[in-house]
Amino acid sequence: MNQEDHRAVHDISGLPRVAVGAVVRHLDSFLLVKRANAPSRGMWAIPGGKIKFGETLREGAQREVLEETKIKIRALEPLMTFDLIERNNDGSISFHYVIVNLRAQYVSGEPAPGGDALEAVWARQDELERYKLNSATLDLFLKTK
Repeated sequence: MNQEDHRAVHDISGLPRVAVGAVVRHLDSFLLVKRANAPSRGMWAIPGGKIKFGETLREGAQREVLEETKIKIRALEPLMTFDLIERNNDGSISFHYVIVNLRAQYVSGEPAPGGDALEAVWARQDELERYKLNSATLDLFLKTK
């Protein structure tokens, strides 16, 4: 278990964490990252992560995308908000995030993994199936046409 997992599993605050995701479209492609940490380790998703104390949703999305992909964005309006709750085998909660996904405008840069991303890529819409994205992520992409 890495340090990030340890903090999440042993967070005794009893409060969910707030996180952001950014739906970034550039030309005919969407920005994706392969997650290095739980939850969803090894899965492809939109870039994002926990917001810091005193940080706005937009600031958090911009920082997370830059850290994970080296892409500079301008975060815009929220597209979708949802809960992510994962449980351990004994039923105890290992993660509880309230995630706000924002539309984002590409500003500059080429994808390169950083932070807690193993890979960062531009994926064309006709390639999305090969990344085995969850249905909520695919729905987000449809909303950004």
